[in-house]
Amino acid sequence: MKHENFTVERVTGYQCEPGKKQSIYWDGKAPGLGLRVTSANSKSYIFEARINGGTIRMTIGDPRNWGIGAAQKEAIRLKSMTDQGIDPRQVKANEIAAKEARASAAAMQEARETVALAKAWPEYIDDAKFAWGALHLNDHIKAMQAGGEKRARSSKLTQPGALASLAGVRLVDLTPEMMVAWAKVEGSKRPACARNARTLLSTFLNWCTVHPTYRVIVTSNAAQNKEVKKYLGKPQKKNDALQREQLKAWFSAVKQINNPAISAYVQAMLLTGARPNELITVRWGDVDFLWNSLTIHDKVDGLRIIPLTPYVSHLLATLPHRNEWVFSSTTAASGHLVEPRIAHDKACTVAGLDVTLHGLRRSFASLCEWIEMPSGIAAQIQGHKPQGVREQHYIRRPLDLLRMWHVKIEAWILNEAEIKFSPVQSGLRVVAST
Repeated sequence: MKHENFTVERVTGYQCEPGKKQSIYWDGKAPGLGLRVTSANSKSYIFEARINGGTIRMTIGDPRNWGIGAAQKEAIRLKSMTDQGIDPRQVKANEIAAKEARASAAAMQEARETVALAKAWPEYIDDAKFAWGALHLNDHIKAMQAGGEKRARSSKLTQPGALASLAGVRLVDLTPEMMVAWAKVEGSKRPACARNARTLLSTFLNWCTVHPTYRVIVTSNAAQNKEVKKYLGKPQKKNDALQREQLKAWFSAVKQINNPAISAYVQAMLLTGARPNELITVRWGDVDFLWNSLTIHDKVDGLRIIPLTPYVSHLLATLPHRNEWVFSSTTAASGHLVEPRIAHDKACTVAGLDVTLHGLRRSFASLCEWIEMPSGIAAQIQGHKPQGVREQHYIRRPLDLLRMWHVKIEAWILNEAEIKFSPVQSGLRVVAST
């Protein structure tokens, strides 16, 4: 190899030899210092030396950024290391790793000092909401809302969410003692809402314990403290369900709900026995009016297909096609109903009844007993897991078999509610109702 003392003129004039991808020119002053020139005329200073029986080569830098003297000085420093059996590449890698570790430690320390619950909460929602339903997502949003905003259909302002008082608290300060203090306040005002909020927060904290950034801040779940649960009380087991003699009053009340989508939704809830969140997110593409079937996005099996019974078909056919959602909303950001519970609760109050949305699902299961519907058929329509070996491995019911019983229970419920309904070939219409 030919060595020449590097000068500005020589470094500028060096060219890649014809037919080669790169050429290397060596400095006559600093051992191991070379200039690599590619066929594209890209130039860089390099260092080459032998160490531990092998040859190493490192890039020093671009001649536009490195003067000749500086490159020679760097080559001499690297040569001194290799003469001592030290690999400069490993030293550089260790320095980069140490720098990254310091930066990571600084970021984590900053996170400990600055990250509040309200900052991490939206990140958690974005990461986990793909597996949630619309109502569960809305629960997370409402739990952290600051309140004081104007309601869509009322002059009243929204109330702060159950977790709003913790929004500005740093994650590192979410101690069991703080959670107990929170539970004392929220548990005395709205225990059911607070219990739900505690569950949401507990799941969030579990997510934090495995998050790359937050796991160094949240190392335990303060929301799981027994004292916290003590001040929130135990939920009362829900047994609400419409009785046979209450059907007339209930239908009369819910048919008066001003919002057609909510009125149709709660009636379809009772007549399908679906979960509230499953039905609220039904799309028009899930409804087959030709073959009278309805596809439900099931939390158990992914999806299930149930019969589209005559009266439910009539309810859906009367709704406006404003977007992809069957039970659409002009005010909700999602485009579909989000909080139908309020209107339903008001209707039940008018009728002198006390039944929740989930109680309508319970009502369907209970009312099926009146027509002696096989329990396995009712369970399949509602999306319950098959019980027993026969149900799990041997029973395969066609949709027409489900339809036979589903139409029968719908007709029975309408008859008990004194709603006279007659399907016609050109469409479905109510001929008389009370």
